[in-house]
Amino acid sequence: MLRDADVLSLLLQRQPGHSLARDFYTDPGLFEVDMQRIWYRDWLISAASAELPKPGNYVTRQIGAYSVILVRGHDGVARAFHNSCRHRGSRICSAAKGTNPKLVCPYHQWTYELDGRLLWARDMGPDFDPSKHGLKTVHCEEAGGLILICLAEHAPDVTPFLEAAEAYAGPHDMKNLKVAYQSNIVEQGNWKLVMENNRECYHCAGSHPSLCRTFPEDPKVFGTNPNEQAPALRDHIKKCEDAGMPSAFKAAPDTQWRFVRIPFVGNASSYTMDGKPAVSKRTGRVPFDDAGSCLVYHYPSSWNHFLSDNCLVFRMTPISPTQTEVSTTWLVNKDAVEGVDYDLEKLTEVWIHTNDEDRAIVEENQRGVNSPAYVPGPYSQQHESGVIQFVDWYARTLQERLTGRAMLAAE
Repeated sequence: MLRDADVLSLLLQRQPGHSLARDFYTDPGLFEVDMQRIWYRDWLISAASAELPKPGNYVTRQIGAYSVILVRGHDGVARAFHNSCRHRGSRICSAAKGTNPKLVCPYHQWTYELDGRLLWARDMGPDFDPSKHGLKTVHCEEAGGLILICLAEHAPDVTPFLEAAEAYAGPHDMKNLKVAYQSNIVEQGNWKLVMENNRECYHCAGSHPSLCRTFPEDPKVFGTNPNEQAPALRDHIKKCEDAGMPSAFKAAPDTQWRFVRIPFVGNASSYTMDGKPAVSKRTGRVPFDDAGSCLVYHYPSSWNHFLSDNCLVFRMTPISPTQTEVSTTWLVNKDAVEGVDYDLEKLTEVWIHTNDEDRAIVEENQRGVNSPAYVPGPYSQQHESGVIQFVDWYARTLQERLTGRAMLAAE
């Protein structure tokens, strides 16, 4: 198993523009370094606001060693807590989601308010102070219909992303949408292979017949590089901006996140087999059907598509060096009625197909990388610039944190 010094050595030997060394995708020690230095330190898009529409609604997330509860309080605020009772550590919520007026530990019934305060603990004696035994908090922020958490003791500044999310997702009013469907699949592949696959469409023509009906394969159209924009992308951005929807490239200086609104193929207006809207009621205040897709990524955990008729929130979670859970949430207008305003199969079929196809791709990629014969190969500058950008972000971020440079710079 590799340790910090071994990982740093591999990073220093990395050849830019090439895939990572085999250990980055296979080694248990390196996986633990990823968790400690990336996943436990960065903000993670962990839910859509619509998953917690009412007070008492909660979801649980397992991120490496940490179990976390995200819950909507009586005051309407989304909060996150470590899913560990302050008595003897039992998990408080074992279900993936649910609704409770209070958070009650099933072991000895210690009872917590939705804001984490301990309300009741039986027979703990006159000297026991409940105020000192509230649930341990996890940093939590909500903006643009997305809920983010950060497991670090001191969370990095997330304000620029929150402001961009409010602006770009604002026309879709995602907080007031509803969940139409959710899927969870486990891919037998390293989390970086999952993200790399997502960041390019070099593979799309040969692998995604359903998606390619509506999603443009040209990276100059689907917005990989702000400096290389096809006329179709420039025209679409202008059209949407003129209608009051922020659409031009907006990215973090370190490229950890990005927003851009892109067109569909031809006259398509949604990710459907016929290209027509899947839902008759639009999301939020989007003024026309052909608003394209607002593409949003936030490393290391999420990529998203906000459309005129539905919004898709993709969330991935590493399980092991060679296992990753991918969760997809379809959001629609809260007043849309299934069977009347939308057909669930039409709404979901393209991305159900695509997710399954991507799972097969990633798993074959992992099997090949597992071979001792694998050596890093060159990325296509034309089609895989998004992959290069992700891998550069990952390598730079990990190297900074292993050497302490980022910490010194912050001081």
